[in-house]
Amino acid sequence: MTSAVARHRTAMARSRLSRPLATALSDQLLSPMQRIFDYGSGRGDDVRHLRAVGFGADGWDPVHRPGVDRTPAEVVNLGYVVNVIEDRVERAACLQDAWSLAKRLLIVSARLTWDARDLVGRPLGDGLLTRTGTFQKFFTQTELAAWIETVLGVAPLAAAPGIFYVFRDPADAQNFLSTRVHSYRPRVEVDPHAVYETYRETVAPLLNFMTAHARPPRRGELDESENAALCTAVGGVGRAVRLIQEVTSPDLWQQVTIQRRAELLIYIALSRFSKRPRSAQLPPTLAADIRTLFGSYQAACVQADRLLLACGDPAMVLVSARSAKAGKPTPSALYVHRSALGHLPPVLQVYEGCARVLAGMVQDANLIKLSVTQPQVSYLSYPTFDRDAHPTLASAVTVHLRRLTVDWRDYRQSDNPPLLHRKEEFLGPDDPKRSRYERLTNAETRAGLYAHPERIGTLKGWEATLVSAGVRLRGHRLVRHSTTVS
Repeated sequence: MTSAVARHRTAMARSRLSRPLATALSDQLLSPMQRIFDYGSGRGDDVRHLRAVGFGADGWDPVHRPGVDRTPAEVVNLGYVVNVIEDRVERAACLQDAWSLAKRLLIVSARLTWDARDLVGRPLGDGLLTRTGTFQKFFTQTELAAWIETVLGVAPLAAAPGIFYVFRDPADAQNFLSTRVHSYRPRVEVDPHAVYETYRETVAPLLNFMTAHARPPRRGELDESENAALCTAVGGVGRAVRLIQEVTSPDLWQQVTIQRRAELLIYIALSRFSKRPRSAQLPPTLAADIRTLFGSYQAACVQADRLLLACGDPAMVLVSARSAKAGKPTPSALYVHRSALGHLPPVLQVYEGCARVLAGMVQDANLIKLSVTQPQVSYLSYPTFDRDAHPTLASAVTVHLRRLTVDWRDYRQSDNPPLLHRKEEFLGPDDPKRSRYERLTNAETRAGLYAHPERIGTLKGWEATLVSAGVRLRGHRLVRHSTTVS
């Protein structure tokens, strides 16, 4: 260690789980049945938080927990460690050592270049020596991915900005990628049927499987206890499938099939970015879905490649955006709420997925901007979208697909940030909140608040318009100072 560098000072005290582990937990990659090891655990806060909620966890740190043995675990977290190591050879050795301990998954995170904007220090090697004597190496998102792959010889998958997953088993990587596809299913309506009502709860796992996969399960795909319950109740899985088909419409299963085919095509199209797996490397259930709905993996790959090619065609992106059943179109983009992404045409879902391959999931972003004038996707964070009638923009992560860069912009300190109108337009067609937002939009239109749209796109302009019209907002209701408008 260079004498001028005090690595131990970078260890933070945390009152909650760190972002990399919180992300993995959200992605359902952590299990109480599997051991987690925090490599470079600092003061051990993540270990304590994990143990408190029932996870088997331990951690090693050269300063704060040097006596703990570095032993293999199903999941190893290397959280913001490589960016504080000033020696390039040692940095790579640290990554390799952590990978050698990971039986199933290695989580690697590091600070990105936008974190350096307000940091004061002097250059040291390929990073910065701060005023407190600590070292920071700031990566771009693509640089971090490339470095991990160069050192380990395994392509990492972007989980979020600055966070990557490295899977030991290719099948686990494909399972994860397949879950990143946005899904939508029509509401299941069941006709009255005495036998079905009697065994509704018993049949529910089978119905859930069929709506998720657009096919009945094969042997071993249902839990043994669920299979046994179906045998006892109705005589087996086959009879239960026929019972479900009796009480549901064929149109339902046609729509489920269409949606599942689209999901699989989107997943296969995006798998080109991480070295598309061979058929034998696919998880069994995923492989069965593909064979059932496409006949063969090869046929599905041909269709997926056509879809990927279409999302690189500006004309196809524009046509898809204009025909989308969800989202708010503007001359330059389509804005859509995250919850409505599954309603978009497959071309647009692949387009957004290409951005996610680079950036990962931007966890706090609830609005997605799909540009139709340039290959660019922005993830916009409106923290008060559900609570405020006209939420303001807090931050934006923009992925430039041609330049392969990821940028971040902070609006939290702005005294005049952008804000939203007509929130219902960003949602899916069947979202239950649409009617509430539409009532407010209608009231604001009647009050003349949208007469000059060029004035109301920012907070100050909107507030001035409200004052000029003599109205104010009370939740999602527009009221005059003395009487109610809606």
